Amino acid sequence: MNMSSFFRVEDAPDFGLYSASHLVGMGLFLLLIAALFVGRRHIRSSVLVTKVIRYGLLGVLLLSEIALNSWYVLEGQWDITDTLPLELCSVSLLLSIIMLVTKNRLLYQVLFFAGIGGALQAWLTPSLDFGYPHFRFFHFFIAHGAIILASLYMTWIERYRPTWRSIAWAMLFLNVLALAVGALNYAIGANYMFLRNKPSTPSILDMFGPYPYYLLAEEIIALTMFIIMYALFFWIPDLRRGAARQPDNKKELTR
Repeated sequence: MNMSSFFRVEDAPDFGLYSASHLVGMGLFLLLIAALFVGRRHIRSSVLVTKVIRYGLLGVLLLSEIALNSWYVLEGQWDITDTLPLELCSVSLLLSIIMLVTKNRLLYQVLFFAGIGGALQAWLTPSLDFGYPHFRFFHFFIAHGAIILASLYMTWIERYRPTWRSIAWAMLFLNVLALAVGALNYAIGANYMFLRNKPSTPSILDMFGPYPYYLLAEEIIALTMFIIMYALFFWIPDLRRGAARQPDNKKELTR
């Protein structure tokens, strides 16, 4: 494969949902997530390693956005109705850059849910027209993987954590963003965040009927996903740690 075909729009390979390349793309980043979790204590113990990972993620996010917009321009794909960074994952990517630079806790509380949740849904049902080994295929999985890793880095390495109230902040963020993007969609005839029409590629929204019913389903899906995420990452582990400490407390009381 030469470099021109790697970037070229014409005759580009089609993306196959749950094809071998799709599963491998997700699998590689799941391994990176597992490595970050398993090595979290070692990473925290080294200022150098912590900085390398933090600035490495920052660099990946920046370069992926620069590369995507350069590709839009060079391949004649830039279009105000389609390529502005107004999709949820595009907004999450830009905010993740700010979060990594500033370590802002409010941004973290929003991005842990909206960033991870949105990127995870994009991974599972990508709105992607280009398959392996096209540039857009690699960009898609790298950019979305870096969004997820940025919030997990803040959780496991910087030891940030959201609260139940953070779910409300994330839902408020999504709805305010949807109102702003929806107004722009109406003004320029766009469909950012799929607020006017469902994606042309298969997605979970296909199960929930036409506009506007699938928008209501998105609200329920997001809220449910955020609650499950908080329970899996924080609430259940807290309960297990509390239960593990109870026998020791009982021993202390009987002495």
